[in-house]
Amino acid sequence: MDLLHEKYQHLQDYIRSLGSLAVGYSSGVDSTLMLKVAHDVLGDKALAITATACWFPAREREEALEFCKQEGIRHILVSVMADEIPGFRDNPPNRCYICKKALFTRIGEIAKEQGIAYIAEGSNMDDLGDYRPGLMAVSELGVVSPLREANLYKAEIRQLSQELGLPTWSKPSFACLASRFVYGETITDEKLNMVEQAENWLMEKGYTQFRVRIHDRQARIEVPPEQIPSIADLASEITPFFKQLGFLYVTLDLGGYKMGSMNLMINK
Repeated sequence: MDLLHEKYQHLQDYIRSLGSLAVGYSSGVDSTLMLKVAHDVLGDKALAITATACWFPAREREEALEFCKQEGIRHILVSVMADEIPGFRDNPPNRCYICKKALFTRIGEIAKEQGIAYIAEGSNMDDLGDYRPGLMAVSELGVVSPLREANLYKAEIRQLSQELGLPTWSKPSFACLASRFVYGETITDEKLNMVEQAENWLMEKGYTQFRVRIHDRQARIEVPPEQIPSIADLASEITPFFKQLGFLYVTLDLGGYKMGSMNLMINK
């Protein structure tokens, strides 16, 4: 058995040892693999819980619903309001901590109601290399991280997902919409909607790995460096559409797409 499949076996064994597991399910690459394995080894003792909120794209919720339906996985949606999370809208540098603490506290309550012993989140080994205050929150709440327990990296998760025939194996990574805001800028429902519609439009144009960052009423588009010329060629279409959404200025980041680029503003 090669190293990757040894890790996969360890992931299965670890999740099986938990007895029952509620997965915080976003429909992303990581949580989809984790949920698939949990359902394979635990059956009905595996539960998917998806938080719905204005900072999570509607398309992600629909994909989560469809996957669980196809796989026959128990699935619960929990609605979370931004105003129920003190400090969230203020968008401080530890916003992710504040959000994760609130979300997984609620997920934990539901898991307990359902008789589920453990709750899990989907971070992997690559997530340890960036500013991730949310990991502190899940640690404080006793949330388990099976993918990190199995020492799995993103590329390995994609490979295993492809082998298992999961639709997410090549899905781009997309953090929640709140990550598009510069720290300190108030997160409003209006601006979240602007970002979501702008990114949906770019997806419809065929772009996959990108971000639309928001700085007050300015949109800053990030795409991989090799796609900058093609985005620039679309300027005559992008600009009027984005302005229709409420942006006053539309810019293209010549540095290209960078995961967690807003974290560059933090003096760590």
